[in-house]
Amino acid sequence: MTSQPSVPTLDHPTFKKVKAAFPGTKFRATEFRGQSTLVVEPKHLHSVMTYLRAEGYDFLSDVVGIDYLNYPATMPGRFAVAYILCNYSNDDRFFVKTFLDPSLPTDGIVEDPALYLDSVTDIWPGAEWTEREVFDMFGIRFKGHPDLRRILTWETYPAHPLRKDYPLRGRGEREDYRIVDRTSS
Repeated sequence: MTSQPSVPTLDHPTFKKVKAAFPGTKFRATEFRGQSTLVVEPKHLHSVMTYLRAEGYDFLSDVVGIDYLNYPATMPGRFAVAYILCNYSNDDRFFVKTFLDPSLPTDGIVEDPALYLDSVTDIWPGAEWTEREVFDMFGIRFKGHPDLRRILTWETYPAHPLRKDYPLRGRGEREDYRIVDRTSS
């Protein structure tokens, strides 16, 4: 006996509320293992996040960068930024994701105008550190961020190490260190 795969119902009430609040705006929605994700265009991200805060999602749990380079499925952009929101009044968790596609080669630290998002630090001040981490590791910059600088690597670091095209052995970082063995100490 074979069972049919379950089709997601997309019945989370927040989907309907956001669609009603932003008529004419295109959204995508997914559900996986009971977790609901709303996919938003970058230009609408800040207004949707402001709306979700007013709807009771009063805690931003995390901001996460994702690199979909060589991902087996076709994605709307190479990079994604995912926001994990919590509404403690009804014990609900909701994900918001937006995709960005670079317009320049991603092998250096060149500022790419396509890799900018509006900061949500004015909505959730706790986003300051997590947005800095996404900037440092992936090179995605946040407009309106109060202190956007590197948080895990030094300020003149030559790249963004969590990009999938970053070499595993680094770009000269290890070759610059003097090798110390038993005879030289």
